[in-house]
Amino acid sequence: MRQYLRKKITQELQELEQGNKKNEADGFYVFAFDNDIQHLKGFINGSPDTPYEGGYFQIDIVIPNEYPHKPPKMKFDTPIWHPNISSQTGAIGLDILQEQWSPILSIRTLLLSLQVLFCDPQPDSPQNAVVADQFKTNKVLFIKTAKEWTQNYAQKNEQKEKVSNLVQLGFDEEEVKEALIKKICK
Repeated sequence: MRQYLRKKITQELQELEQGNKKNEADGFYVFAFDNDIQHLKGFINGSPDTPYEGGYFQIDIVIPNEYPHKPPKMKFDTPIWHPNISSQTGAIGLDILQEQWSPILSIRTLLLSLQVLFCDPQPDSPQNAVVADQFKTNKVLFIKTAKEWTQNYAQKNEQKEKVSNLVQLGFDEEEVKEALIKKICK
């Protein structure tokens, strides 16, 4: 891996970590998966006043060798009911992950953009046509279904409790979180 790429990703991860230590206002967390700085796992909170509120969504992030000139590959690991996210594969339909990417963007800006996408779905450029149609024709059912999926698939209370219990037993919090993520991803 090019030294510049390693330095850039490390710097972005450190900035994200510093932001999380100050406060979790951004509502996301990112770490290198399996100590591979080009394979990250991200977690974002569902945006307030949306069907995703209260959810905690896992995202797989793969950084290409050409980063920052090419965007990361991102997909949701957590199932989600959203017009711009495939409920089958987790693929994300977001212009800045494709043709609108710019090297001045960062992992943080991508995660913020996903939170905005929670608030402002774009059903006219869907990743999931069925969900987009439901969003356009039966918004009440869309909201109900999205809330159910959030409740069924995106709850973090169980994870928080597991982490807390293991930390009380003397384990390192970051190591516990990474071990739980590895277990989920297998």
